[in-house]
Amino acid sequence: MLARVDGIEASWLASGLDDAFALVAGRFFRREVRVRARACVAGMLSGLERKTGWSLAEYVGEKSPDGMQRLCTAARWDQDAVRDGVRGYVASALGDLDGVLIGDDTGFEKKGVCSAGVQRQYTGTAGKITNCQLGVFLAYAGPKGRALVDRELYLPRSWTRDEVRLAAAKVPSETPFRTKPQLLRLMIERAVAAEIPFGWVTADEAYGDNGPLRAFLEEQQVSYVLAVSCDHVITTPAGRRRADALADKLPKRAWQRISCGDGAKGHRWYDWALVAMSRPEISLLIRQHASRPSELAFYLCHTKPLKHGVQ
Repeated sequence: MLARVDGIEASWLASGLDDAFALVAGRFFRREVRVRARACVAGMLSGLERKTGWSLAEYVGEKSPDGMQRLCTAARWDQDAVRDGVRGYVASALGDLDGVLIGDDTGFEKKGVCSAGVQRQYTGTAGKITNCQLGVFLAYAGPKGRALVDRELYLPRSWTRDEVRLAAAKVPSETPFRTKPQLLRLMIERAVAAEIPFGWVTADEAYGDNGPLRAFLEEQQVSYVLAVSCDHVITTPAGRRRADALADKLPKRAWQRISCGDGAKGHRWYDWALVAMSRPEISLLIRQHASRPSELAFYLCHTKPLKHGVQ
């Protein structure tokens, strides 16, 4: 097997994968693991329609998925250090002071009950409550490109309160329960500490509706555009109002039609309105579909003109 992988490894010498992988190669403690990790990355970057243990193994010329599966389950390598190396590479290759940190979660459907964090819970991936794991991810997007830079597994309370189950899944027993917004905050803190350059943070309403997360970003003087639900209560100079109630009271002159960019059928036109809050640095941005006015989206914006990252 190793000879086959070595042959594939030699074919990469003309590509940029060697230079990029060199940044994290030392985090894989055995040569066999390091070589297979590079093969796995090559498969993940390939045009394979589905990227499973079987398809990745076949792509690199292995007869079974055992090696690829061992890489993710039993092989010893420093996952957090690899994450830090990838984040550093993204910062150097794509970093820009106008970059955006994007938080979101996604689900991974499972059939069993042993995978860490698995239980019946809602996932937007399936659009329903199902047996799955949930991961919270932090992506980076800027003028030069976009990439994932961090991740955290969501562990429900049913897991963090069960030391036997944690031990069986090889999760440290001292792992605390954290909500998804708390996990996103943890990753943003790491991005700030690593001096990744960015100008804004954005996420959907599961995070925008979370007051402690918004307060943290404001305390850290981080600008954000966070989606909030239609019933989110806003404090305006005229008093407290629901977001959707504010939209109903806006005059026609408050709306400005702007394209969100090209879509499959041309420009995606929306009408936008910006509503002042009682605090000058906070505003409510309302988006209305140009041809379906009843379709509204709401975003809280914190717009302090401060830049973060490497100056």
